[in-house]
Amino acid sequence: MTSRWTIPLLVLAFIAFYLLPLGTHGLWIPDETRYAQIGQQILIDGNWVTPHFMDLRYFEKPIAGYWMIAIGQAIFGENLFGVRIASAIATGLSVFLAYAVARRLWNDPRKSFACALVYMTFGLIAGQAGYSNLDPQFTLWVNLSLVALWFAVDSSSNRDRLISWAVLGFACGMGFMTKGFLALLLPVLIALPYMLWQKRFLELVKYGLVAMLVAAIVSLPWVLAVHAQEPDYWRFFFWHEHIRRFAGDDAQHGRPWWFYLPLLVVSSLPWAALLPVAFKDAWSNKRHASIVFVLLWLLLPLGLFSLSKGKLPTYIMPCMLPLALLLGHAMMQRVEQAKTCALRFNGAVNLIGGSAALLALVYFQVKQPFYDNEPLHMALLVVVLLTWIITGLLTLTKPLKMWAAPALAMGVLVLVLPAAMPSSVVHNKMPDQFVLEHMDELSRAKTFLSNDLGAASALAWRLRRPDVTLYNTQGEVKYGLTYDDAKGKSISLTEVGPWMAEARRKGPVGVVMRVKDSDESHEMDELPKDAKRYDEGNMVILIYPQIAP
Repeated sequence: MTSRWTIPLLVLAFIAFYLLPLGTHGLWIPDETRYAQIGQQILIDGNWVTPHFMDLRYFEKPIAGYWMIAIGQAIFGENLFGVRIASAIATGLSVFLAYAVARRLWNDPRKSFACALVYMTFGLIAGQAGYSNLDPQFTLWVNLSLVALWFAVDSSSNRDRLISWAVLGFACGMGFMTKGFLALLLPVLIALPYMLWQKRFLELVKYGLVAMLVAAIVSLPWVLAVHAQEPDYWRFFFWHEHIRRFAGDDAQHGRPWWFYLPLLVVSSLPWAALLPVAFKDAWSNKRHASIVFVLLWLLLPLGLFSLSKGKLPTYIMPCMLPLALLLGHAMMQRVEQAKTCALRFNGAVNLIGGSAALLALVYFQVKQPFYDNEPLHMALLVVVLLTWIITGLLTLTKPLKMWAAPALAMGVLVLVLPAAMPSSVVHNKMPDQFVLEHMDELSRAKTFLSNDLGAASALAWRLRRPDVTLYNTQGEVKYGLTYDDAKGKSISLTEVGPWMAEARRKGPVGVVMRVKDSDESHEMDELPKDAKRYDEGNMVILIYPQIAP
């Protein structure tokens, strides 16, 4: 492979696997509908300082990630593509960083291409690239900070070193404004032990001050502005999102300490079977400064995330780029030396995994089908699984020529799987499509009500109406509801009858309900019975006509 083809191939893969699927399926609840609405609300209100979610203060994250989602909608429209483009671009830039740092580490176009391709087609990375979330953006800034750190320590001139440290500071500032203090901690976590080992501590102090200054210049204007606008922002954000989530007994998403170890393997598909040889090679080269740096980049954040009480799969995304560097390096070493055992093993794992999944699909479709008279959707899933089988077979039989075939398997999965989802998943998890089908009737309603935050934000985003009243639910907006100007935004079971009567006197009422258990069925029972009703999965739309004053 010549170097002139590497970048064009990566760009082509970016367009095919990341951009093409963005507008092909509805927004997943709860994350995508929430971020879509917050970004849209920035455009509606013109408030680029304080995040708001359906007119409520929402202090769970800083503002920069919402800026990018808002800008995506401002440029490309308030549509599925506009909501997701920030995640796709952020991930694409991280792929470029993987290529750039691999080139700096080994000066080998094949290894650079392999590392970038592996990173691009990691299951966790590729899956999040088409998902509106803050994690791809945060991962980009962490990746940029640590790539800049390596460029800084590897530079031979003071000018290049100064520029690299300034880029590191910029990335830290943007990462801080995207997801918080972790963006400032992670570079220190790697830089301190590495520079101590290299006996370059004074250099770290000297240039670290430059990075700190740049990070302050980037973030301080917003830090002061949000404090002036909302004095309680930093108290809530620091204690709720950092201290309680990291160390609190009631932390959200509590998981055992070892949660990320098997997840790291699964997230590495379709390259997971190469992990043993990648770590073996890294251990063999443990005295090389570059390998030590990459291992610190991988293992120290992984250890920090494992210590946290609250854990989500996407938290380890900053660990995936150094893992791609180790895997790409190990894989190309074996291709160059014509050692095929590990490559064949990876192909066999993908072949067996695809075959097992295809057999499971047939078995469950016969015994307990999850595709209900949906031949096209099922055929698309079969295409995905057959691609895994074929590419696994190619890697198994021709490992030196077809080592990159697993990338195609993951690309086809990301491209096709959203369109292959069973209707039950689409109906239950993507309510914005259901809302879209009934836009005409809902848009004529004067007042809106919903018992589910995901459904409420889907309704608010589709209609560009953040004034949805919450019915017997609070969840993550509980803090925002404590403010005086939020009174009336949430009603209880006992209040819904009088509220509905009053709302109907003002005009038609649109209600979007999620009814998946007995509690939510009881919520339905409290509503009047004279509505026009539409059902789809566990979602219900009710249109109530206006009544006489």
